[in-house]
Amino acid sequence: MASANSPLRIDIISDVMCPWCIIGYSQLSRALENTGTAHEIHWHPFELNPNMPAEGQDGFEHIEEKYGSTRAESEESRKRMTALGADLGFEFNWADDFRMHNTFNTHQLLHWAGEQGRKDDLKQAFFTAHFTHRRDLSDINVLADVAGEIGLDRDEALAVLNDQRFANIVREAESFWQRQGIQGVPAVVFNQKHLVTGAQGIENYTNILHHLAKEDS
Repeated sequence: MASANSPLRIDIISDVMCPWCIIGYSQLSRALENTGTAHEIHWHPFELNPNMPAEGQDGFEHIEEKYGSTRAESEESRKRMTALGADLGFEFNWADDFRMHNTFNTHQLLHWAGEQGRKDDLKQAFFTAHFTHRRDLSDINVLADVAGEIGLDRDEALAVLNDQRFANIVREAESFWQRQGIQGVPAVVFNQKHLVTGAQGIENYTNILHHLAKEDS
């Protein structure tokens, strides 16, 4: 599974609006570190809310409409995610005015960053921008700012979003994963054949990695 010549391939289908995506990724990262697993991660686009309007939507309102959760239930869920994030070194900074945003542009910029070997860096920066700093990821200027802050060319990032040059590529990638049956995220595919959905926890991810190591030994 994880020899120097054959790192474990991990495909992660996710959206930066998904709190469980950063939690699950952080748990997986801990498991990979704890097991010393050589790996390569490939991020893929998924839009939780492809019909989200440009102005976004209030977070509580969105969760109630989509899942039927009451405000009290949402607040309890936020507390749980905050605690999980803190244990993993990630800060959730919820607020009453926390908003959800359309992420089609974020996925286009992630594709662009991937061409420079910086997709993972930008992905993490977007998670932090959204959940920790509550920045408006529906604003292309904010997206370009975030790219610039991690050392990418801000002007080029803005040009990518203005001309939508990667729109078709992102749509095709989203359609591919939908055809594979992916309906929710996080979805993690190990070695292009083992699908694991949801944030599994460090222990479960560790067990999965050990199982894969035995399978390939």
